[in-house]
Amino acid sequence: MMNLLETDNRTEANASDSDGASASPGGTCSLSTGSAVGAAPPGRWLHRAAVVLVAMVWPLIWIGGQVTTYAAGMAVPDWPGTYGYNLFLYPYQTWLFGPFDLFIEHGHRLLAALVGMVAIVTVALAWLVEPRRWVRWLTVLLLVAVIGQGLLGGVRVILAARTLAMLHGCTAEIFFALCVTLMAVTSRWWWQQDSAKSPRAPTNGPGERVPGRGVIVAASALVVAAYLQVVLGAQLRHVQPTASPGGFTHLVATHLVTAVVVLGLALGIAWRLWTLVRSRTETSGGCGVLALLKPAWLVVSLVWLQIGLGLATWVSRYGVPTFAQVGPRSSSYLVKSQAFVESLIITGHVATGALVLVTATFLLLRMLRFRHTRLSLLAPTASGT
Repeated sequence: MMNLLETDNRTEANASDSDGASASPGGTCSLSTGSAVGAAPPGRWLHRAAVVLVAMVWPLIWIGGQVTTYAAGMAVPDWPGTYGYNLFLYPYQTWLFGPFDLFIEHGHRLLAALVGMVAIVTVALAWLVEPRRWVRWLTVLLLVAVIGQGLLGGVRVILAARTLAMLHGCTAEIFFALCVTLMAVTSRWWWQQDSAKSPRAPTNGPGERVPGRGVIVAASALVVAAYLQVVLGAQLRHVQPTASPGGFTHLVATHLVTAVVVLGLALGIAWRLWTLVRSRTETSGGCGVLALLKPAWLVVSLVWLQIGLGLATWVSRYGVPTFAQVGPRSSSYLVKSQAFVESLIITGHVATGALVLVTATFLLLRMLRFRHTRLSLLAPTASGT
């Protein structure tokens, strides 16, 4: 039983991952051209549909951010139509060559409708080819979420409520994370983890380290902190007219502190996974952890980018802070309302925040899957000692 309690630092057989990495006897990782042990993953078209959803939702969030940046949420005052027209029959000349706020608001609605259609196709594919019941219901949850998101956006227009606009932006990030979850659990890498439990799976002896509970907890905290940043950012973008200066200052300070927490968690997780990968130079495994290290470093890179965009967003909206004014050009910087370049910076800050959240979610899912399959291999050995 003591061996079972020490499984965080124990090793197990190395299976191929989606990146094609496999362990060689010399302790290095090489690219494998062979097929994975076991049957090919079912539902490849379901995974492709999930990838399409992810690829569509991020631009949808970006355009939604532009709608908020330009205060264009009421550019089309009716819903579900557009100035009395059916959503898909609105004259394209007026949409493409009319006012810019009309262009982005109507475009946002069109892209959202397309996402809903892809979600319907995803549900159909899941119930046709997906053997796992919980994944099939996950696609249903996705469909319900996108319908609810559309209704929330419509009610926001009808009631012209700023609070509903803020809620609409926050729930969009949850829907994005659900889409990434579906993409992760239908991927080839996810299915290949089962092949590691096959008796025919190639083994390399001791060498593959398993992420401990501490790093799993840290990854979970990273997801929570990243979403907290989304909520705080939404409150800053949709400041209520009744908000006090002191309340706004407190909100900004909380946003900054949480950013430091997110960066610290991301760096800590990446460092811990890096130490696990480096252990392969002393043993014969560790390649499987590479599938975790890559998204971990991606999170770190996105967080640094997000911090830079956050500073640029502050300058774009409020000017250069007094303590940072080092020359006459910085002190005389002119804040331009709805300037195009500044709008890209501000909206990019929103969209990058969404990428931080979903990449952290993707990393957590992979870590949980990797740890579960490896520990399930170790459990019989530990219980027999």
